[in-house]
Amino acid sequence: MSHLPNSLEARDIAYQLHAYTDARRHEENGPLVIEKGEGIYVEDNTGKRYIEAMAGLWSVAVGFGEKRLVEAAARQMEKLPFYHTFSHKTHGPSVELAEKLVSIAPVPMSKVYFTNSGSEANDTALKLIWYRSNALGQPERKKVISRVRGYHGVTVATASLTGLPNNHRSFDLPIARILHTTSPHYRTMKKDGEDEATFAKRCAQDLEDLILAEGPETIAAFFAEPVMGAGGVIVPPEGYWKAVQPVLKKYGILFVADEVICGFGRTGEMFGTTTFNLQPDMITLSKAISSSYLPISALMVNETVYGPVADESHKIGVWGHGYTASGHPVAAAVALENIKIIEERNLVGHVKAISPLFQKRLKDLAASPLVIETRGIGLIGAAELAHGAYLDKPGALGALANAEFHARGLISRNMGDSMAFCPPLIITEAQINDLFDMAEAGIEAVSKTL
Repeated sequence: MSHLPNSLEARDIAYQLHAYTDARRHEENGPLVIEKGEGIYVEDNTGKRYIEAMAGLWSVAVGFGEKRLVEAAARQMEKLPFYHTFSHKTHGPSVELAEKLVSIAPVPMSKVYFTNSGSEANDTALKLIWYRSNALGQPERKKVISRVRGYHGVTVATASLTGLPNNHRSFDLPIARILHTTSPHYRTMKKDGEDEATFAKRCAQDLEDLILAEGPETIAAFFAEPVMGAGGVIVPPEGYWKAVQPVLKKYGILFVADEVICGFGRTGEMFGTTTFNLQPDMITLSKAISSSYLPISALMVNETVYGPVADESHKIGVWGHGYTASGHPVAAAVALENIKIIEERNLVGHVKAISPLFQKRLKDLAASPLVIETRGIGLIGAAELAHGAYLDKPGALGALANAEFHARGLISRNMGDSMAFCPPLIITEAQINDLFDMAEAGIEAVSKTL
């Protein structure tokens, strides 16, 4: 595709390396340039409007163009545009946000540490886990378990936790001491004759078998999303968490709940931890904490984690970790206002009220012979396309569907051949119907080309 020499598209191709992109294909096709957004919609530089059915990157909870967040940023920028939280320094927005998060935490939490992305929050959690093991005089207790198809970030450590092959290939990952156990995706991971209840119990048994094979005294923690996001929107079968959590308790293994996508209303509760009755020791948050208007994330830890870490920092004389922008005052002010909006407008209640229609329309996509499975909860879901029956290359069918969706004014994301839907929490019933009308038309158009 050709672009004018000085266009944004041409300059983008010339100067920018993009995340999750085939760089050579990008040189040929160029970018979609998004220029502005309002509510659940974004608009490109040709004036075409799209339903942003991914809320950006699973994250714009209160929608695009929310003036209260813009004003909160401007007020704080004028008052204190930057300060840090190193070496006994602090400022109002970081204190207020930490206090707010502890007050609404789904299980008792002791302290909050601020970072700038979900990857950094999970990376910090991993460092804290290792630090704590040393503090407790358990230097051999450093192995960490996550799950196949789990997603926890893209730093060297968190990409290792992530259980997706393309996050490892050619990066020389995963690093040592990172282990992966069974994904809770019933359709692809079940054994012959296994019902969902039996499968859920086997997932827990697989986890326990891995712990015993490695040595319980070497396993420090287990990382998991309440609902898997980037791995294909995998909702665990009923009984999964009830079977898994006692295994962790039995061997004294810390549980890190990655709420980067699930947190702040996505599943129909403020946290996925509540939806699934989880009891984590650490919780990581990002994305919807500020509706991604500014980069900010957080790690919450309970006293079981904080106590040994605090003692070790006192012994050494410093906790030798920090990011320049941790608890950035402008980002923290925006996050505080964002949480106020979620609470004042009862967006969690709105998700509960509107999600039955969202889930019904999602399930209706399975009427197409191209769709082999739909799965979801709250305002998150995916429709998986049957690539093997039509196109041999995984992801090819999903790419075709993405193109058809774009042509109709719908932005989704194909994770392989799973088409994801995760709109802003403010979406209305009429907009849900518009979204899935476009998706149905796009899938039908793909079926006619095969």
